[in-house]
Amino acid sequence: MEENMEEGQTQKGCSECCLKCLSGIPYASLIATILLYAGVALFCGCGHEALSGTVTILQTYFDVVRSPVDALDVFTMIDIFKYVIYGVAAAFFVYGILLMVEGFFTTGAIRDLYGDFKITTCGRCVSAWFIMLTYIFMLAWLGVTAFSSLPVFMYFNIWNTCQNATLVESSNLCFDLRQFGIVSIGEEKRLCTASENFIKLCESNELDLTFHLFVCALAGAGAAVIAMVVAVSVLIRNHVILTSKSTGRYCTRF
Repeated sequence: MEENMEEGQTQKGCSECCLKCLSGIPYASLIATILLYAGVALFCGCGHEALSGTVTILQTYFDVVRSPVDALDVFTMIDIFKYVIYGVAAAFFVYGILLMVEGFFTTGAIRDLYGDFKITTCGRCVSAWFIMLTYIFMLAWLGVTAFSSLPVFMYFNIWNTCQNATLVESSNLCFDLRQFGIVSIGEEKRLCTASENFIKLCESNELDLTFHLFVCALAGAGAAVIAMVVAVSVLIRNHVILTSKSTGRYCTRF
């Protein structure tokens, strides 16, 4: 009988310990971090492959060649964008960890593990700094989302022209790269529906794959914006609680 009571107490203690650990998880911060990682991974992975596909399309079907000198042509810009993608992936991997750590340390259940918690000026400054930084990142991702819509619009025009080429056989539709600033005004790089390269482009897999990769990259940038909005809301709530209450146990699990 005594052994059964001891076992019940042991099980109850483990259960309470697990519940206490689960109650200390900042679920909103966790969701924001997971959404941020998913969005950044989708944007960086799909964006990188879409840029590589763009290089193939420009060289194969539009006959655009890389400049022999160190000039700032479209291929150099694509290489720069790839390096920017590498930097974004590394930076937001670190920032996601910092965001999650900040969420844990501002959780009431986690603070209880350290006994009495006292709000210091340094703690409030760190919280305010995270709010400002996350808000700036949110604005940056809004700009990235708007910029990512440009190649989606361009490829949608090409894809739509390919779909409607058979319906308007009598007309000669053309797609000029100068309209989008890809080549200089002096270069005439047009692709018309009557040309052989246009037919090959429409029948190839590069166009469809690159178009959908850019769409996925745009969706990833949008997910990162949503993650930043959630993170800013969470940080502001935590900061308000930290500054308004200096004693007592209160919930900041968000």
